[in-house]
Amino acid sequence: MGLISLVPALTGCLTHTRIVPRTHLAEMVIGTSLDQLVHQINTQYDAINTFKASVEITATTGGSLQGHVTEYPSFSGYIFMRKPEDLRVILLVPVLRNQAMDMVSDGKTWKLWIPPRNRAMDGTSQVTTPSKNGFENLRPAVFFNSLFIRGLDPDEIASLTTDIRIVQDAKKKKDLIEEPDYELQILSQPQGQTAHTHRVIHISRIDLEPFQQDIYDADGKIVTQAVYSNYQKYGDISFPSKIVITRPLDQYSLTVSITKLTLNQQMDNDQFDLKIPDNVPVQHMN
Repeated sequence: MGLISLVPALTGCLTHTRIVPRTHLAEMVIGTSLDQLVHQINTQYDAINTFKASVEITATTGGSLQGHVTEYPSFSGYIFMRKPEDLRVILLVPVLRNQAMDMVSDGKTWKLWIPPRNRAMDGTSQVTTPSKNGFENLRPAVFFNSLFIRGLDPDEIASLTTDIRIVQDAKKKKDLIEEPDYELQILSQPQGQTAHTHRVIHISRIDLEPFQQDIYDADGKIVTQAVYSNYQKYGDISFPSKIVITRPLDQYSLTVSITKLTLNQQMDNDQFDLKIPDNVPVQHMN
């Protein structure tokens, strides 16, 4: 203890002070309860029945395991959704605006048509034989579960913790702000003394908007992470206009930027009907 007490005096001439970004606390913080947050998440999910968006999508592959990241050209396109789980994603070739990809799903099965390659595929929502190419493991449920934060299922329970995230000050770019947030954990029903985490929804205490969602598999690994920003008002519904979807195990990410959005418009069955040409063989994916 005596030696420790001498350390400041012995090392005083060797100390060095460096400048770090100034951090200050958020000026206004909103407080609420677990029950109110669960009600908010359920209400926001129930408020959207159909979704029609014009989008720009950019994909990247790679990461720390590969030692590099590859960014692909941006594709414009459209995303259509109708509850319970109908989904269609259409992407267009840059500049030419021809159809690059067309995918439909009912939540259980899916079909994919890639005209430039004259290639068609179908399969189920489950990946039974993972591919080394992460994009080949992409299933429609990844889009659906990332774009829309689902409400709690009847067999799920919720718990709440708090944390702090550091964000850049919008007024003073060199400064940082400590923003408290809520972490809403969606869990399975306990089996004995254990329960599995299904999702964690990170909610800002500045505006009570979700800014991130972590989705876990049965082994407790994060399989999908969605980050939400640039919220816009569409009538009475607030929705993020930028969503970054990361698949850490597959080592790819998708950035979805919404340029136009229409909610709760009537959508017919033919909008989710994909016709693959008869002369094109269909590859079945497991």
